[in-house]
Amino acid sequence: MLFQFSFGFGLIAVVVVALLASSVRILREYERGVVFQLGRFWAVKGPGLILLIPVLQQMVRVDLRTIVHDVPKQDVISRDNVSVKVSAVLYFRVIDPQRAIIQVANFFEATSQLAQTTLRSVLGKHELDEMLAERERLNIDIQQVLDAQTDNWGIKVANVEIKHVDLDESMVRAIARQAEAERERRAKVIHAEGELQASEKLMQAAQVLAQQGGAMKLRYLQTLSSIAGDKSSTIVFPLPMEMLGKLVDRLGNDAAAR
Repeated sequence: MLFQFSFGFGLIAVVVVALLASSVRILREYERGVVFQLGRFWAVKGPGLILLIPVLQQMVRVDLRTIVHDVPKQDVISRDNVSVKVSAVLYFRVIDPQRAIIQVANFFEATSQLAQTTLRSVLGKHELDEMLAERERLNIDIQQVLDAQTDNWGIKVANVEIKHVDLDESMVRAIARQAEAERERRAKVIHAEGELQASEKLMQAAQVLAQQGGAMKLRYLQTLSSIAGDKSSTIVFPLPMEMLGKLVDRLGNDAAAR
């Protein structure tokens, strides 16, 4: 009889200890516990020591830290009908544990799937050049669309970063040819602008020389000095027409005087 009593008491003690152990929860600073009582939402607890009523209450842990998720590569057709593969990184966190558990079955999977569809829909509205050159603006557009849709789940999308935009080799070669043609066009434009500026300066110089006879003679002497410094064996001295005309008239006068 005593043995049966001791065995029964020990069994009760074990059950009590097991129930007490199952009723105690310790939540870290970045964790919250969504407590349900008889299947209905009761409260959000934590952090620290949490006591639950065994059998009557259950708790679901929720991590409040920022989650970094790699969005798989998505096939995107741009507005100018170019097929590319785009991958991104998603940063989000739970700000309302109650809605994150109650409003959606699996908030992580739901956010991931929504990010993939949003990435395709938003980038599909833009041309390829915008995807390559305006990533910062596209990141903001995707983040705002995602954040608006996940707000009902108690999820805050902090940031979205486009990682890679992969192109076919044929498209890469086409872009390279386009860039080369653009560089050639700019070079020709710069050269033409230089020729235009040079012609304008030459025209101004010609007008000044035509108005000032002394300036023309000074330019003539500078030309002779430049020719004299050359090592060529034959030097031809150009004479202005007015000087040549005066020389001919003088020779004619001398001949008449004789």
